[in-house]
Amino acid sequence: MKILVLNCGSSSIKYALYNMDDKSVMTSGGAERVGLDGAFVKVKMPDGTKKKVMHDIPEHTEGVKFIFSLLTDPEIGVIKSLDEIGAVGHRMVHGGEKFNKSVVLNDEVIEVFKSVSDLAPLHNPANLKGVMAVSELMPGLPQVGVFDTAFHQTMPAHSYLYAVPYDLYEKYGVRRYGFHGTSHRYVSQRVCDFLGVKYEDKKIITCHIGNGGSVAAVQNGKCVDTSMGLTPLEGLMMGTRSGDIDGGAVTFLEKKLGLGPDEMSNLLNKKSGVLGITGISSDMREIDDAVAAGNERAKLALDMYNYRIKKYVGAYAAAMGGCDIIVFTAGVGENQYQMREAVCKDMEYMGVKLDAEKNKGIRGEEAIISTPDSKVTVCVIPTDEELMIATDTMNLLKK
Repeated sequence: MKILVLNCGSSSIKYALYNMDDKSVMTSGGAERVGLDGAFVKVKMPDGTKKKVMHDIPEHTEGVKFIFSLLTDPEIGVIKSLDEIGAVGHRMVHGGEKFNKSVVLNDEVIEVFKSVSDLAPLHNPANLKGVMAVSELMPGLPQVGVFDTAFHQTMPAHSYLYAVPYDLYEKYGVRRYGFHGTSHRYVSQRVCDFLGVKYEDKKIITCHIGNGGSVAAVQNGKCVDTSMGLTPLEGLMMGTRSGDIDGGAVTFLEKKLGLGPDEMSNLLNKKSGVLGITGISSDMREIDDAVAAGNERAKLALDMYNYRIKKYVGAYAAAMGGCDIIVFTAGVGENQYQMREAVCKDMEYMGVKLDAEKNKGIRGEEAIISTPDSKVTVCVIPTDEELMIATDTMNLLKK
């Protein structure tokens, strides 16, 4: 079976076509600047070669249509007919409390998904555009929704509730939902396969560290806590997001700066984090260069960034009564050995012993980076959310 995975953002469409017979990626890529001037699609072929195709993409239906045409293109296409595609799996950001697992998309599911769109007003409508585009272009083709929030729906109430009046939860769904769930689910399962241990018996802390970042506590195969909240703003310090901040500081700044809610949200989501502290960039590679050049604010930002991750790792070890495995994944987690070293430093008290030399040599590959006598096994596991979406899609359609 061939399955197309779509991840539709507000101005982008990422895609990957899988041959699920051997779980190989036939082709992948992404449309960028959807609805803007200078739109284009980047295509990555199985042999690793890349091609950039300029094309006017005024909206998502046209973007999906053009991606379909590239899949069957005589020169760069990998299938002869769209009929070879058995289903489409979609990344859906926010399912609220309505979805605790992936589901086959139908009219009823889509209406429920729309009802929680106010929890993710930038992401959910964009996800839905991708679903509608496929329905228009290939009516009857099965589609599956895989939700970022679903994996975290096993959190207990004492973990996900905020200490605000309870009726705000009942009326408006104000609670912690968590995100990056598909990634946390994939790497927590994959690390157990990699180590040859039983998933349901382990206490695992997964660190998805990229431009956006979150940490999750996975106990006996279920998520029991995660760092992101009602929105992806809570938790770690991120590229442009503040992460945890005193609610009183928010209202204080609104008054001092004369900002409304939308302006304050923009400040915390797009102008804070690593970018806000350094004044340079949200790209950790550029921050590393600045640190090497002696920039003190860049060093401060890195110290803050790493400290937040360490705090959550320690907190989740305490919450679970111990930890068997720590996993680092996503762009920074897989490639920045300095961050992994800083997080694991001085954690011998909880059984963490990092192999510093081995850690330095690991970039984007599955590896154990702790010493053989470390009580906690520390690993790097590259995430593969697209494969997880494709696998969920295939498994649902087999039922």
